[in-house]
Amino acid sequence: MNAWITAGIVVLVVLFLGMSVKVIKQYEQGVLFRLGRVKGPRMPGLRLIIPVVDNLRRVSLRIITLPIQSQGIITRDNVSVDVSAVAYFRVVDAVKSVVAIENVYSAIDQIAQTTLRKVVGQHSLDQTLSETDKINVDIRKILDVNTLEWGVEVTLVELKDIQLPDTMKRAMARQAEAEREKRAKIINAEGESMAAAALGDASDTMMDHPLALQLRNLQSLVEIGVDKNTTVVFPAPLMSTIGELGSFLTREAAAANPQADVSTATTPTQPRVTRPAQEEAPATGEPVPTPR
Repeated sequence: MNAWITAGIVVLVVLFLGMSVKVIKQYEQGVLFRLGRVKGPRMPGLRLIIPVVDNLRRVSLRIITLPIQSQGIITRDNVSVDVSAVAYFRVVDAVKSVVAIENVYSAIDQIAQTTLRKVVGQHSLDQTLSETDKINVDIRKILDVNTLEWGVEVTLVELKDIQLPDTMKRAMARQAEAEREKRAKIINAEGESMAAAALGDASDTMMDHPLALQLRNLQSLVEIGVDKNTTVVFPAPLMSTIGELGSFLTREAAAANPQADVSTATTPTQPRVTRPAQEEAPATGEPVPTPR
């Protein structure tokens, strides 16, 4: 009989110790309730509690990833888009996260969805697509205002996906195409302007140095003759240059023999006088017979 009592006492002691010993992991923090009242947080390690009297709640302090499901939102310029995001948060006050709110994870999920719709709805479509960093910061600030009262800090919010209607995608594609065509025309016009300026400078140089044009013509002839064809091309400026060269040589020859030019110029030429076939008589008054 005594053996059974001793065994029962030993079993009760083991059960008591098993219920009294609690282990809190490094990434957790415990919240101790004694008879329903909060006795404060408990740090990681081995902790002893009073069974039945005490209740220990473990709270994870690690960063938690919370996907925000896609929300149908109408932007400020009346475009319907579907936006999904992801939020990262962690518990900074274990006591508040247990006492201030019943289910902190569900609460953050719901408030994140409403905040996402509110912030994105205040921006136009172009701002939503181009200013995602600003939208992320605005959502995080709004969430922190509410979640800090629950002992939770939102560390990061990122827009994950933005779905556009098919009609809007086609309109944006046409807009992008028109923008690219505009830039192409501007670049082409700038190239034409630069080419015209360069040609103007080249023409001025050729006006100052006439032989430069002839050298360019000869270069063109060399380029044409590379293929060993039988076509012979003579540029019009080249033919006029040959004529100018002949005139130049004539002037040079005249300048080299000035005496010959002077003698030729001073010697008078006797004009030949021709008499008509029928003339009047010299003095006698008889007519001169006309030969038959």
